[in-house]
Amino acid sequence: MMLRTPPMGFNTWNGFGPDIDERLLRELADAMLEQGLKDAGYTYLVIDDCWSQRQRDPVTDEIVPDRQKFPNGLKVVSDFIHEKGLKFGLYSCAGVRTCANFPGSFGHEFLDARTFASYGCDYLKYDYCNVPHTHDGPLLYRKMGLALRACGREIVFSLCNWGMDETGRWARSAGGDLYRSTGDIFDSFVRVREIAMSQVENFCYSAPGCFNDMDMLTVGMKARGNADIVKDGSGCTDAEYRTQFALWCLFGAPLMLGCDIRNMDAQTKALVTNKTLLAIDQDVEVRGVVNASEEREDKPAFFRLLSGGKAAIGLFNFTEEASEVWLPTYNVGLPDG
Repeated sequence: MMLRTPPMGFNTWNGFGPDIDERLLRELADAMLEQGLKDAGYTYLVIDDCWSQRQRDPVTDEIVPDRQKFPNGLKVVSDFIHEKGLKFGLYSCAGVRTCANFPGSFGHEFLDARTFASYGCDYLKYDYCNVPHTHDGPLLYRKMGLALRACGREIVFSLCNWGMDETGRWARSAGGDLYRSTGDIFDSFVRVREIAMSQVENFCYSAPGCFNDMDMLTVGMKARGNADIVKDGSGCTDAEYRTQFALWCLFGAPLMLGCDIRNMDAQTKALVTNKTLLAIDQDVEVRGVVNASEEREDKPAFFRLLSGGKAAIGLFNFTEEASEVWLPTYNVGLPDG
């Protein structure tokens, strides 16, 4: 299996953090259908960190689901998600422990890949916390990439090493289908802008089969959800969320929602299902963007070639003042005037 366009779905971390259980996953799966997200292309429902017991099974050495959160196991949850026509995703980590101090997959890559496959996993987000300093990061990702290829199930491999070791240069060779190129996002427009502007030059590494990932969306969170993501509690305005979503789509980034999709307001629902923006994000040629502005940081003007002889243009004003944003045609290879 090779992903032809950036994956779309929902991840539990931004909205819920460690507060996940079987009931929530069932409700989120239902919401993805009821809110029209599945029809819009959002097909992956991914459980992030904190889904397992604190220690591996003493007999099998497997990572096992938290018995209180998932009393019926993960296969039951996975089956429910698959019955909805969706795909089921899990989280693990290349280190000894995950970022929230649960068992990581270091030294257990092939066992864990088989375990995840037995749960019906279709997507693995693979983090980078608590990795021994004596070990090579790219090699650890390659090991899990090999393990997933050998597990007997097709599983999308999402590398989440925050752009360490120039990830874009080796993610594809490690078996990655997408790779995180930044640190964590927060529900803050300052952070959204930092992440987006840091990645303009890196989307040339995206192509069918392996995509640059600017982290999960905070669109629609409105200062509600995981305290690690909300931070100061301020959140973003609707205009700032529109800007974030437009940037992610214009750049061709994976789209993983994080707000509580069970309770999306009309503006958020209309935004994340906008057919024009989604068509740009999912364009089959997967071209990078060019910042053609003379004022590159404060008033960027992005240009992206699309399939079918089309192009996308995005003009953004990151200042506090109303202002014109200029796209010099000669900076994108078009005749002036």
